[in-house]
Amino acid sequence: MADSWRPPRDCEDYWDEWKYCKSFKNRFHYYYTHGGKPACQQWKTDYMACKEWEKKRSHEAKEALIKSEEARQKERQNNNPVWTMRKRPPIDWHLPLNRDKPQQQD
Repeated sequence: MADSWRPPRDCEDYWDEWKYCKSFKNRFHYYYTHGGKPACQQWKTDYMACKEWEKKRSHEAKEALIKSEEARQKERQNNNPVWTMRKRPPIDWHLPLNRDKPQQQD
């Protein structure tokens, strides 16, 4: 029975992400936003693992791709939102806005 597992993305997607990450536009934006260089090597490593899996169905390449995608998902979940999420709408949400009303501090 053939291994029916597929990489989470097409191999070309990893390559495209790597090229975008290395682009001047992205590096400039990343430096402006975060004050440093983006880490792009993982995209290239994932591309190489994906190609290896396509050619040889390598178990090591498969595991590397799974771990990399799990790490990406975990990092995405660790980003806290800037704003505090509401549990329910404000009590007076249905009333017209009153521009003269002083702002309440919660």
